[in-house]
Amino acid sequence: MNQGRYTTRNARYWRDRPAIIFGDRKISFGELETRSNRLANALLALGLAKGDRVAILAWNCPEIIELECALYKAGLVKVALNARLSAQEVVDTLNNAAASVLIVDPAHAEQLASIRGALNDVRHIVVTGAREVEGTPSEAWRPYEGWIAAAADRNPDVDVSPGDLAVLHFTSGSTGKLKAAMQTVGNRLASLRKVVMGRMRAEPGEVLALAGPITHASGMFMQPFLFQGGTILLQERYDPEAFLAATARHRAAFSFMVPTMLNMLIAHPGLRRHDLSALRQISYGGAPMAPARIREAWETLGPILSQGYGAGETTGGMVMLGRADHAYAMERRPELLGSCGRVFGEGELRLVTEDGRDADVGEVGEITVRGPDVFAGYWREPELSATALRDGWLHSGDLARMDEEGYLFVVDRKKDMIITGGFNVYPTEVEQALYQHPAVYEACVFGVPDDKWGESVKAVLVLKPGAAATPAELAEHCRALLADFKKPRSIDIVQELPKNANGKLARKQLRDAYWAGQDRRVG
Repeated sequence: MNQGRYTTRNARYWRDRPAIIFGDRKISFGELETRSNRLANALLALGLAKGDRVAILAWNCPEIIELECALYKAGLVKVALNARLSAQEVVDTLNNAAASVLIVDPAHAEQLASIRGALNDVRHIVVTGAREVEGTPSEAWRPYEGWIAAAADRNPDVDVSPGDLAVLHFTSGSTGKLKAAMQTVGNRLASLRKVVMGRMRAEPGEVLALAGPITHASGMFMQPFLFQGGTILLQERYDPEAFLAATARHRAAFSFMVPTMLNMLIAHPGLRRHDLSALRQISYGGAPMAPARIREAWETLGPILSQGYGAGETTGGMVMLGRADHAYAMERRPELLGSCGRVFGEGELRLVTEDGRDADVGEVGEITVRGPDVFAGYWREPELSATALRDGWLHSGDLARMDEEGYLFVVDRKKDMIITGGFNVYPTEVEQALYQHPAVYEACVFGVPDDKWGESVKAVLVLKPGAAATPAELAEHCRALLADFKKPRSIDIVQELPKNANGKLARKQLRDAYWAGQDRRVG
């Protein structure tokens, strides 16, 4: 089943209803069908064939959604670049993907012009907007609107199979090694099914507000929501005040955020000025969120939180802590706020110990999963793929334990685990303890060299505006909640923690500064 046919069907069901709202622009389902058909045909007219790669580098905009619809119809492969990548990272990603076409917004056109000569495979660059960008060579750059306007408006409906490649999802990772998860046509359809089955079930006409990068986690909800006849309320970038105003104005019912965005929302002084009564679910994920902060969000926003755990390798969320689970945690089992939930949809999950057996209830093991949403391997990385995919199971590298009711508690990444004096310490556990202190806004914990213990626990954190706390006070706070060997041996208080391009805490960047020049590296 070519997923592009759903766009065609939607145009028949809801032709004049808005599919996308972006500022003052409204694109109906009928317009999305026509524009994505023209884009698909324009790409095929360049000589592209099924399986060829097409990249996009842009801040959030309707063209990203149009492109995804078009690529399904044309049987082409999406390569979505994070708009915050450096010029060198753009070069490395495009060359790795061997993308032959690049669509770029005007904000990135100057960057692209400066690196054009380093792109090995890109033959065509298309600039979004009605006019060519000043200073770009006309023979190499095409204006998006004029280009698609000249193409046929019928769905090309290229025949595809479940095993055909649909998306190269480049992961942020923590190793610094460029890698892309190969998501197939079947993977993307499985992702659509699991969202519709439970993670974000909507009615036609309901609105989904997205302000995080739709090239990454936020974008996993676009096709499932459109499939249900919903409207995507899209913002170029996340600004809490603008998000609140748009969400209230358009009566948005759903949203997705990474924890950093949610933290900013509940701390925003203007939150109470906006009518959010239509909002019935905020899904959050992409990084751990402290239980204390989850409770604060629940008390501030109401019973509308839903969490997901997944990755590019699982084509989105595979474990869910839904709204009912959050309520259960608030009322009866507060420890569940430290859980990411239970497996849902068609996936299967096992926790595997170091000696290869299934972990007992409460015992830590590596998360392994299988199902129709598990990726086909890493692009051009057969050895890495063979390590990750064994006997039909994806070995995630994440450590977790499961309780008697099937709730999963992610302990940490294998590579992030601290070994101090022979004891294992999981940074997430220490961070959760720090978040229980009323002054702590953000925290990042990692291991640093220690002549006596091999490694010692280090915390770098940001305090809430107007709050005060000393490192000694914070260490004593941890002593009351953690075993002595787990509490931070040193604490730095800073104004801001570094984030990677996806908005996640850059633990590796912080840690690497302390391991420079060491013969042995941990992680």
